Amino acid sequence: MNYRKLGKTGISVSEISLGTWQVGGKWGEPFSHANADQILNAAVDAGLNFIDTADVYGDGESEKAVGRLVRSRSERIFVATKCGRRLQPHVADAYQPAALRRFVEESLRNMQLETLDLIQLHCPPTEVYYRPEIFELFDRLREEGKIQHLGVSIEKIEEGLKAIEFPNVATVQLIFNMFRQRPAELLFKEAARRDIGLIVRVPLASGLLTGKFSAQTAFAPDDHRNFNRNGEAFDKGETFSGVDYATGLAAVEELKQAFPHQPLADVALRWILMFGEVSCVIPGASRPEQLLQNLQAAEMPPLTEAQVLKVREIYDRRIKPLVHYTW
Repeated sequence: MNYRKLGKTGISVSEISLGTWQVGGKWGEPFSHANADQILNAAVDAGLNFIDTADVYGDGESEKAVGRLVRSRSERIFVATKCGRRLQPHVADAYQPAALRRFVEESLRNMQLETLDLIQLHCPPTEVYYRPEIFELFDRLREEGKIQHLGVSIEKIEEGLKAIEFPNVATVQLIFNMFRQRPAELLFKEAARRDIGLIVRVPLASGLLTGKFSAQTAFAPDDHRNFNRNGEAFDKGETFSGVDYATGLAAVEELKQAFPHQPLADVALRWILMFGEVSCVIPGASRPEQLLQNLQAAEMPPLTEAQVLKVREIYDRRIKPLVHYTW
């Protein structure tokens, strides 16, 4: 496993780490602690030392599983969680220091930990990034020893650029993949200048970039890839990176032709890791075998210049007009 510095936190994290949105099982299934334990322990066994979760994943059950892992292992495991999405309704006015403090303290209880290595605002409305009192709260929480570092999980480039103006923001979690390339422009440059750690989520565009889906693929009724294609439940960009499904399939076919001898998922992850500004990528896994498959990307050689240009050409022609300026 290769490790990279997580910005100004100074923490060295595995470049391929683990996101736990679906760690309890396949999309739509009840949370399984037995399955979660298998995946989480397999991750640590393989050298992963950074795990990203959130209080809304499995309604707190994911945090409980992550906390159990940390307490049961001798290895140093860095834990990132998120807060804010439990607000109902999820609107800017609901973001108040007292509510966020309560969420942090509940996450600590869920995980039975004394401090959080990283707490992240969980994709709040854009207006929240313009309220200094929200960010000041986390200075108090750090003084109290409840958190070590603050980050943000964003939907839009604007949000990331605004967040990193606050000196206590150390990391930005964002969607970045072959179908969402805009962050590599201004945001990556500003993050590098300010020594911000970049955590990449949705690296496989909700599975599209595995190359395993087709027009006939059926998703469960309660799978976001079925019900959120137009942003019915949350930001559309979280589902297939905001790309129209048929368009995505067509682009994937071209990518598969460009990389005929390698699993597309490995290529997609390796493409992300070629950006030095990226601290780590956090693909999810619903079983241990999926996790181990993801790790193969770290062993691949870098893409050639011609391959990089081909990825960009497919993006520019098929994807960019649809998503580039939206997020």
